[in-house]
Amino acid sequence: MSTTHTEQPSLSPTACQAAIDAIVDAHGETVEETARRGVAQCAERWLPADGDDEGFRTFCLAHFASSADDRMRLLDRLETATEQIRGHLYEMRRNLRRWSDLVGDSLPETDSLLATFDPAPDLVEQFYAQKLAFVALLNFEKSTLSQMLTQGGDWDAARWAEARIVGGFGPRIPKAVADLGRELHFKSYHWVSNFHIPVGTMVDRSGRRWFEADRRLLAHWLVREEIKAGYNDPDGVHKQRALAWTMSRYIDGTLPQAIMDESTTSDWDPEANTVDGGAAGDSIDLLRYEHWMDNVTVARAFDEHHRDHPTAIARKFGLEREIPEEEVERLLVDLLSAPVRGDLASLLESRLERPLEAHDIYFDDLFETRDADEMNAEVARLCRDETEFQAKLPEILRGLGWPDGDAEFLGTRVRVEIARGSGHAMRPQLAEYGAWLRTNRLKDQLGWDGFDTAMHELGHNLEQLCSTFFVPRPALRGVPNTACTEAFAFLYQSLAKRVLGIEDADAADRAYHEETIAAMLMTCQIAGPSLVELRTWREIYTLGDACSPETIRAALLRHSEEVWAEFFQRHFGDDPYHILGAYQHMLGHPLYLADYAIGRTMSHQIRSYMRGRDLAAETRRICAIGSVTPDAWMRTAVGGPLSPQALIADTVRAIEAIQ
Repeated sequence: MSTTHTEQPSLSPTACQAAIDAIVDAHGETVEETARRGVAQCAERWLPADGDDEGFRTFCLAHFASSADDRMRLLDRLETATEQIRGHLYEMRRNLRRWSDLVGDSLPETDSLLATFDPAPDLVEQFYAQKLAFVALLNFEKSTLSQMLTQGGDWDAARWAEARIVGGFGPRIPKAVADLGRELHFKSYHWVSNFHIPVGTMVDRSGRRWFEADRRLLAHWLVREEIKAGYNDPDGVHKQRALAWTMSRYIDGTLPQAIMDESTTSDWDPEANTVDGGAAGDSIDLLRYEHWMDNVTVARAFDEHHRDHPTAIARKFGLEREIPEEEVERLLVDLLSAPVRGDLASLLESRLERPLEAHDIYFDDLFETRDADEMNAEVARLCRDETEFQAKLPEILRGLGWPDGDAEFLGTRVRVEIARGSGHAMRPQLAEYGAWLRTNRLKDQLGWDGFDTAMHELGHNLEQLCSTFFVPRPALRGVPNTACTEAFAFLYQSLAKRVLGIEDADAADRAYHEETIAAMLMTCQIAGPSLVELRTWREIYTLGDACSPETIRAALLRHSEEVWAEFFQRHFGDDPYHILGAYQHMLGHPLYLADYAIGRTMSHQIRSYMRGRDLAAETRRICAIGSVTPDAWMRTAVGGPLSPQALIADTVRAIEAIQ
């Protein structure tokens, strides 16, 4: 299957100059500079199939908007047109994924086909073939990240809309490449969503089983949550060690196949990796890294069509995240290198009354005093299931300070459902649609884990709805990148206990300090895997043709060891598990992990800024800024750039305050 165009841009300098001359002859010398820029932008992507030299000249002359008024009217038209085209297609695709995403009726093969069905697989090419993209490129400036970072702070909404409209018409991606990307990305995402590890036969070092016979845990999410739940059990450390070894076995590929296919009911000791005391047999081996290799295949297919961003790393930072790679890496390293982490480690040890171990990177709820059953009961008093949670959303928002009108408007535009995999939120792309909130649940109730996840996803939904309905222009709907929406997800997740009415209102300052400590712990915990993933992808590109599932696994394990040794070992001791490589986002959402660290950093900056201010009003104001760059967004939101220093400094103060 070919993944390249059979044609390449071939307009001669003479043809380009002829088009410029025609425009200048028609509209005067004052338009020469803009004509030259627009013609060059079009010529870069004009293929022979789009027309010959004369056809190019005729097109440019016919569609050039010579006056400021014409340009503004054209911007309005393109904004509305692209919103309608992309918005309706997005809503179709969103609905076609429902059976694959949600717990319930299942026709696995058909559901997979529907989830990957694309009603407009060659949309990008059609934008060019039918000339709409060329109209935008001819009349509006294609902005680089450097321009947006240095000049964007002074742009008005119309100028940002121009940047977003033109930026929306990216390189011409062949249909075969788009099909490959959609197919393999879904394949990885689907595998991750269904990779549940049976733990009913798992035993700890003493031979004790910790779960009911039919229990299965989604990796990594629910394995991690069960590790965290172990802190509420006096003997929980034994369960935690066994679960950490369970993680290790899928990270390095030694997870027994007999455990995954449930063909044995004998005791499985994940530390020794034995079944009933004997050899475990065949393992899943490279399965995880075969899916990672699929992502590499997709990345390479797209690389050659992105001249300005020729790697998956460059596209993630330059196009999607819009934060330079070196700035993100510096943020991760600054967090992990902060001296206060030593004080945090001492605090953790004092709470646990034992030396820290590798799995203790997940210990972030130092101040929780209620066990899981009590927390589940608290949730049940508010809402027993997802249906009641959805019905109470307006009431929940009013309790958080949202005015009646906004609480009703936003609360009734969130649809709550139960996901097959981890929780997630899906925004509307058109104002007539609502947001979707997906969480998990226990068999007979929503439970604390489901409620806590739901509050995280509600933060996403509030951002999604505010940035849909309240932004200054349709082209600015959304936020700069996923880290910005994660900021609000973490912010509202931190309010879960307040919503349940179990946070002491008289101890607001202490609660803030406790949340700050938890935020620093969680941010550093995710910063480690983020750094591992980034360095692994760099090595993937260095490996070139030598890249394979085997070399990816070797790279991930090595970078997990190196990052652990550099930033974690002095506080948490040895790591026999390669625990920094556990996160399944690396397969289902490549290079996404750093957005969590960025998002938590942003969230703390925003939460710190909001102290003493109106939570609802500030949420609405900040989310209505729109999809400018993260730097411009943060400066408008809180008056300063993205920085970990506020979180680091507040953590120092928080430790002093609670001791």
